[in-house]
Amino acid sequence: MEMTKWFDTNYHYIVPELDPDVKFSYASHKAVNEYKEAKALGVETVPVLVGLVSYLLLSKLAKGVDKSFDLLFLLPKTLPIYKEVIEELKGAGATWIQFDEPLFVMDLEGHKLQAFSAAYAELESTLSGLNVLVETYFADVPAEAYKTLTSLKGVTAFGFDLIRGTKTIDLIKSSFPQGKYLFAGVVDGRNIWANDVAAPLITLQSLEGIVGKDKLVVSTSCSLLHTAVDLVNETKLDAEIKSWGLVGPYYYFFNNPVYPGPRRGGSRLAAAALKGSDHLRATEVSTRLDAPQKKLNLPILPTTTIGSFPQTVELRRVRREYKATKISEEDYVKAIKEEIKKVVDIQEDLDIDVLVHGEPERNDMVEYFGEQLSGFAFTANGWVQSYGSRCVKPPIIYGDVSRPKPMTVFWSSTAQSMTKRPMKGMLTGPVTILNWSFVRNDQPRHETCYQIALAIKDEVEDLEKGGIGVIQIDEAALREGLPLRKAEHSFYLDWAVHSFKITNCGVQDSTQIHTHMCCSNFNDIIHSIIDMDADVITIENSRSDEKLLSVFREGVKYGAGIGPGVYDIHSPRIPSTDEIADRINKMLAVLEQNILWVNPDCGLKTRKYTEVKPALKNMVHAAKLIRSQLASAK
Repeated sequence: MEMTKWFDTNYHYIVPELDPDVKFSYASHKAVNEYKEAKALGVETVPVLVGLVSYLLLSKLAKGVDKSFDLLFLLPKTLPIYKEVIEELKGAGATWIQFDEPLFVMDLEGHKLQAFSAAYAELESTLSGLNVLVETYFADVPAEAYKTLTSLKGVTAFGFDLIRGTKTIDLIKSSFPQGKYLFAGVVDGRNIWANDVAAPLITLQSLEGIVGKDKLVVSTSCSLLHTAVDLVNETKLDAEIKSWGLVGPYYYFFNNPVYPGPRRGGSRLAAAALKGSDHLRATEVSTRLDAPQKKLNLPILPTTTIGSFPQTVELRRVRREYKATKISEEDYVKAIKEEIKKVVDIQEDLDIDVLVHGEPERNDMVEYFGEQLSGFAFTANGWVQSYGSRCVKPPIIYGDVSRPKPMTVFWSSTAQSMTKRPMKGMLTGPVTILNWSFVRNDQPRHETCYQIALAIKDEVEDLEKGGIGVIQIDEAALREGLPLRKAEHSFYLDWAVHSFKITNCGVQDSTQIHTHMCCSNFNDIIHSIIDMDADVITIENSRSDEKLLSVFREGVKYGAGIGPGVYDIHSPRIPSTDEIADRINKMLAVLEQNILWVNPDCGLKTRKYTEVKPALKNMVHAAKLIRSQLASAK
């Protein structure tokens, strides 16, 4: 099944695939078992369930189901299961239940809002005797949705994100149901800075006059899933920066008066000067298209990979021992060079057209760059769940960002010296670095992003001077940062696209700029992707049932190079040559052959060589097969 981002966070969820004949049953008793486990330890908890309407609306139609089918028609099938769960929780002694209904913050049509009303009216008798909290988060609740939410039957409490949804405060002040609890999310659940005491207290005092002190609950803006747990074990974090964070094993909401002070430096002025300038390449992408292709001597349907190759146990050991000063820099460089040579040889043997060095020196695509940029700090144990058992350790952007010295030029130049084929320089883009970090909150996010963009621009130009003719600037998280409300899309996309353009506006036409994007929901921002003006864009495609291609079938014209992924790297499954060839043919039905690239969905870091080699071999064979068919057709 498809895996996609949970709203605008870096957490992922597996998307349920539903059809009209689906049969639901009460399969997992996890919520009840964990409530009982806590209660046996003397801890009274609030079981949290995904709300049944949000569950359906966050699902997708199974393959072959008519697109006109409304998933909300399945509501009568899900209601009995929710009733069973609620009854079992009541029987176990639960006094509160929380339903997460985050879709209330989205721009919902009237019939979807009516589904919430109908669902909770049906649950009202089952919920009797419980305190029921309906929680929303990540944005403001629109006025119509607010009316529906606060009128739900059987609900005794409503939760709001008052960090990212400050406009909701005005709705609460204008109308809040008497006798209900208000869970005021005034503590940021998505950042690591100690709470600013003054502003939330003013907010709480104003809300207290509306709902009453006994009905006002101080809360986090959302689940704490999205932030790090503890500072106790961060022994190497700078003492001043540590003082700006949350202290100890518990979140002290209002008894921590420490708040980050000024964190400014020289790059602020340079970033401020960027406003209003276009930062365009010298010529249009349609004019640039041929120059690098000829310089690089590429065939039609050129093959490449996204960047990383498998990170073996041995490779991780080398990096770990070097960091712990157990091996010398000379031994470390030698080991990394050997790994790069191995990756280069594998790609040449497979006959891939544009090579990568495999990124053996990198721990993480954001952390690696943050460690070499000023204004960043790093934790030892600040892990945050991304999906399943996979966690990330987001950097902390605490000050102005700049690049003291080149970060990747040595390794990319070393790799290029090992082959006559083009070698991609691999960088992470400014928007992705921003969206996958804990960001300073004393200035607008776009100003921080412009600072990062200037730092990456310096690196791009140094790579070009170092003889690298293909440079990939990954913006894996650009779509992730898109605001949840449509009215806010334009402003975000303007500064996000501008940030990307800054990074490469100074390169020659003959230098080919690539970018890569993960996840699949790009159809609504395709015009902004075109505006990024990259020479080649590679996009995750195969896992999402080739959803991306539909936008081109609908008539959107794309003139630059594009590589929709031909196989899913999240699975160990090895696709056949025929399967990949079939995917390429589907792409050629909507894209010109002179702009199409052939590549996997994403990087290969998490895969094994026993999976990677045969998959890439089949990918290259498929590209050659289609090339020969196109040549015969001519």
